[in-house]
Amino acid sequence: MYFNVNKSLIYIIWTVRVFVLKDIMNKILGSYGERQIRKIRPMLSKIETLDCEMMSLTDIELKNKTEYFKDKLANGSTLEDILPEAFAVVREASHRVLKMKHFPVQILGGIVIHQGRIAEMKTGEGKTFVATLPAYLNALSGKGVHIITVNDYLAKRDSEWMGKVYRFLGLSVGLITHEKMPHQRRQAYDADITYGTNHEFGFDYLRDNMVLYKTDMVQRGHNYVIVDEVDSILIDEARTPLIISGPGDKSTQLYDQTNQFVRELKYVKFAKTDHDEDNEDIEEYDYIIDEKSHSATLTATGVSKAEETFGIDNLSDIENITLNHHIQQALKAHGIMKKDKDYVVKEGQIIIVDEFTGRLMFGRRYNDGLHQAIEAKEEVRIESESKTLATITFQNYFRMYSKLAGMTGTALTEEDEFQEIYKLDVVCIPENKLLIRIDNNDLVYKNQTGKFKAVVNKIKECNEKGQPVLVGTISIEKSEQLSTELRKAKIDHQVLNAKFHEQEAEIVSQAGKFGAVTIATNMAGRGTDILLGGNPEFMALKVLKDKTIDESLITDGTSHAETDDPAVLKIRKQYADLYSKFKEETDKAHELVIEQGGLCIIGTERHESRRIDNQLRGRSGRQGDVGETQFFLSLEDDLMRIFGSDRAYKTIEMIGGLEEDEPLEARILSKTIENAQKKVELRNFNTRKYVVQYDDIINKQREIIYKQRRQVLENSDLKKAILFYIDLTVKGIIENATQNQQYADGWNWNLLIEQLWDTFGVTFKFSDEERQNILKEDLLKRTKSHVLELYEQKEVEFGLDKMRELERVVLLQIVDQKWIDHIDSVEHMKSGIGLRAYGQRDPIVEFKFETMNMFKSMTDLIRTDTVKHIYAAQPSNDIQRIDIANLENLFSNSEKIEIMTNSGNFDSNIKNNIKNDINNIEKKVSTKKEGRNELCSCGSGKKHKKCCGANLVK
Repeated sequence: MYFNVNKSLIYIIWTVRVFVLKDIMNKILGSYGERQIRKIRPMLSKIETLDCEMMSLTDIELKNKTEYFKDKLANGSTLEDILPEAFAVVREASHRVLKMKHFPVQILGGIVIHQGRIAEMKTGEGKTFVATLPAYLNALSGKGVHIITVNDYLAKRDSEWMGKVYRFLGLSVGLITHEKMPHQRRQAYDADITYGTNHEFGFDYLRDNMVLYKTDMVQRGHNYVIVDEVDSILIDEARTPLIISGPGDKSTQLYDQTNQFVRELKYVKFAKTDHDEDNEDIEEYDYIIDEKSHSATLTATGVSKAEETFGIDNLSDIENITLNHHIQQALKAHGIMKKDKDYVVKEGQIIIVDEFTGRLMFGRRYNDGLHQAIEAKEEVRIESESKTLATITFQNYFRMYSKLAGMTGTALTEEDEFQEIYKLDVVCIPENKLLIRIDNNDLVYKNQTGKFKAVVNKIKECNEKGQPVLVGTISIEKSEQLSTELRKAKIDHQVLNAKFHEQEAEIVSQAGKFGAVTIATNMAGRGTDILLGGNPEFMALKVLKDKTIDESLITDGTSHAETDDPAVLKIRKQYADLYSKFKEETDKAHELVIEQGGLCIIGTERHESRRIDNQLRGRSGRQGDVGETQFFLSLEDDLMRIFGSDRAYKTIEMIGGLEEDEPLEARILSKTIENAQKKVELRNFNTRKYVVQYDDIINKQREIIYKQRRQVLENSDLKKAILFYIDLTVKGIIENATQNQQYADGWNWNLLIEQLWDTFGVTFKFSDEERQNILKEDLLKRTKSHVLELYEQKEVEFGLDKMRELERVVLLQIVDQKWIDHIDSVEHMKSGIGLRAYGQRDPIVEFKFETMNMFKSMTDLIRTDTVKHIYAAQPSNDIQRIDIANLENLFSNSEKIEIMTNSGNFDSNIKNNIKNDINNIEKKVSTKKEGRNELCSCGSGKKHKKCCGANLVK
């Protein structure tokens, strides 16, 4: 006992010493980020010393540097060798083309991103501009650079704006957006630098592994990727995988029935604190809503009502699993999923709202029947369920790149996850100008009524002096509630939430105007700078758009095209005049806004993630501007109510309670809020980790199947592979029938004959003497000889070219179908694997074991079914590959296929004008393979084995 106490004490002392030592070392040597910055500063000095040399070059000489760098790389130089000069070239080209020159801190950011790291740069530091440096350098290798943005608007804007620099230097730029068709995507991926969203890149990868011709593939590899807003894409959106799905089972009335059943039940919510639960008699209720675990469950009373309503004895019985599942989804739809927070109803459809950005996620659907349950709840048309055809997590997609890098304003809070999942470290880049924004302490109110009253008063105070205000809310419901209060106070304002998604960039760009009041759900508008005084570019564009002028014709940041067209030149002149006029106005307004304290940020609630709060704060104080931020909270906010501890309520009791409009600034409450956020962040991290742990197992299988599929597409001659399949199939049949016995006494002759007939369509005859004396090796040799002879005959009947295409057609169809079935089976198995934890078994280990067995069974089926179909085939004049997913429909209806828990549908109807030779093959199989004991189809009246079947193989 004494030893154990001492051992624990030593451990505590050692741990404390480690932390103290680490703190001392950080003070002496600086933080990790500071040490990394010191290491790369000499590189920065080299780049800056080249500035004069680059300025002396003509445009032609500067452009010729691109070929010069490519030659150096071809002759053995590395990217690191040419980095200083290449960065200096981009810096000078940017100055000539965009009238912008990279600041020293932006060069530091570019070096960090080139190194395959995450550069944390505050809002307004020019991350988009920073990316030009590493993008140009890495594009010189000729292997392609991908730049990922959070939406199509930013991808288009950045490809055109920054694309001017790349094109000036002789590089090509591609753009992947939602509406692009396959040939356009292929051209974009072939460019040196390609812009697009994470969804588009991920879906293109999945679709590439569903095509039937190599020429239909659009991506050319995964070399180097720069992820803008890396925390949003690799963290926030990584909880759920990308899914391409096709039509599954049709919807049933069970959704309506279970919806009606749940609608009439009584429920109780458990969220605030544990002592609340003690006061509730849960048996008075039919189901419990646990907001902390995001779940809803029937009580014993609810189970009894379900059994009575649906006329069953035991809801838990295996035969009632479908009903039970539908009830659970209906409970979640009613108890957990909230209208105007998790989803909106628009034009008779349920549209998911992104919880992190507040944007509408068009085309995405919750999976596993939840979307259908919500449709039943909201009384809109219930769409049919879907079947998963292809899936991958964002984690595994981005880990395919040889080099992954990113940039964002908020990454340090998730540094551990970036390191553990992606092997990425975070380096904080210093600001170009000192941050002078004032971040006020949180004000905590007793209830939401008092909080909103204080928010309105603060907005009114700012508005009266002309100080622009940006108010952040976490839901559409709260944004509209605040909007109502502002209308009562007669304060003009703009509302930006999922219901006004189309005006996003314009509304956010003008949030810094004198006297502007803007309410934004979460970080809607992220990626658009808020300029104090207003944005003259958007103001000019708005005037021209109002005159139905095509924005693509306008220059100065929106188009790189050069033209002599008088009409276009006239439009550009109009734009330039408008821009000058509005620039003069906004410059004056900028000074007025500065005098009033800059942009005031008001947060009406803490988000579950500290990063989202930091992102909201970061909208103010860009590039050394003045600014102010303040969060107004209440003890009734979801975060405090669900995840806050008793300490918050005890604090209120200790000070004698609060009046409704009396704020509290207690350090203990701030700590409680921070701890609550950490709890949620840990839970979300575990959710993402859980997703990737399962997908890591499937990913190895996915890589095998996709590699095999690419080999089929690329290899013009599959004969060797098919002969190998035939050999394995024959050996498997012989082993199965002979039961590993060398001599014939214990062999199952009937099984042998049946399996040979079923697989190869041949009947073997064996005399009594052979059945007694033939050896296993002789049987194998004789069987293989006959089977190969039939294969050669078929090759002659088809002709070599058609035979090779037949092999490819069959193998592609079998691989695709079996893989889809495998994914479907794995998803069903995964949904229940967690229950094995009750038996003290690790679900991950169990999942790995089960999926390995399932994968082996699938590969065996691929082999045997491929052989069966090839031997069943008959010569045809039109052997063509057929797309299971109909590639054209896959793109033309791409709004129906989006991500993850929200897997959408897509049209997989077969093209009517293509004859499906595979269907012909299957018809041949069904008509050709008559049972050995059935009457022969020739009409002789004899059994098949004694008639036509007797002469197949003797």
